[in-house]
Amino acid sequence: MSKKAIVIGATGLVGNELVKLLCKTNDISEVVVIARRELVFNHAKLKCHIVDFEKLAEHSHLFKGDVLFSCLGTTKKKAKTIEAQRRVDLNYQYLIAEMAANNNIQDYLLVSSSGANSNSRSPYLKMKGELEEKVKALCFKRISILQPSLLLGKRQEFRIIETLASVILPTLCKLPWLKRYRPISGQQVAHKLLDVYQNQTEHQAIYTLDELFN
Repeated sequence: MSKKAIVIGATGLVGNELVKLLCKTNDISEVVVIARRELVFNHAKLKCHIVDFEKLAEHSHLFKGDVLFSCLGTTKKKAKTIEAQRRVDLNYQYLIAEMAANNNIQDYLLVSSSGANSNSRSPYLKMKGELEEKVKALCFKRISILQPSLLLGKRQEFRIIETLASVILPTLCKLPWLKRYRPISGQQVAHKLLDVYQNQTEHQAIYTLDELFN
């Protein structure tokens, strides 16, 4: 049976790769992207809706389908403040998940972060952990949470810290005690998202960094 997939965060590293994969997947008949700006990619299966995320509640009708892939995220540098980052990484994310659940979407897949913990001292890891806890309480048939570390790939904007880290960390993280922090490509995470969607049987599952490389 052909399925309708919805993707948020499609302009990011993981989301961009995922959309391309979904468009090539035989059992996906329609790929709906809900974004704040246009994609630099076209396909017969693809439909893109540009919306104001401050008015997400007005667009609940767009979150209807079979599966929601949530790849949305920002950085403190881009958002300017932790509060603004929380609005994207937690508030927008949860509202979208809630609307999808209310619209009877069956499968929800979230790209979270390695080390996500609602009790973390890191504001970033704390908001990621809080989101995981909140979405696990929603009434999806299946919930999948992927926890990658630093994402490697070609971004639309230049990030000096991530660029330096992408050069240093692959070598540094060969040390056993640093292995769990090793970076992973956006393409690898996108492939794992599709694999998890097609094969997970559990109601809820969390995929740690080591599992994403498999």
